[in-house]
Amino acid sequence: QVQLVESGGGLVQAGGSLTLSCAASGRTFSNYAMGWFRQAPGKEREFVAVITRSISSTNYADSVKGRFTISRDNAKNTVYLQMNNLKPEDTAVYYCAAGAIVSMTSSHYGYWGQGTQVTVSS
Repeated sequence: QVQLVESGGGLVQAGGSLTLSCAASGRTFSNYAMGWFRQAPGKEREFVAVITRSISSTNYADSVKGRFTISRDNAKNTVYLQMNNLKPEDTAVYYCAAGAIVSMTSSHYGYWGQGTQVTVSS
């Protein structure tokens, strides 16, 4: 089992920045690809970013490319999502997830955090 706990969400004005953190415990963190997803009210959960086990590769949704950066510190069992130039359409609950493969598909992730709310005001 892997337990994931997100933090760092909040209310920010458009154009502002936030950094989300996701602390992992349980099985070896470095064995898992780590992803961030988000879900806005009335919408399906959508892929945001993913990082490989070895930090050698990342991938982003087109909507956040150039504004968001995913990173991880395997020594601290933590994955981060740096979000810059935030827009009102980024408002959502953000979830981190751990999976055995690198994927943009939520069903490929076996472990999820409880989510953290990000609200961007215009």
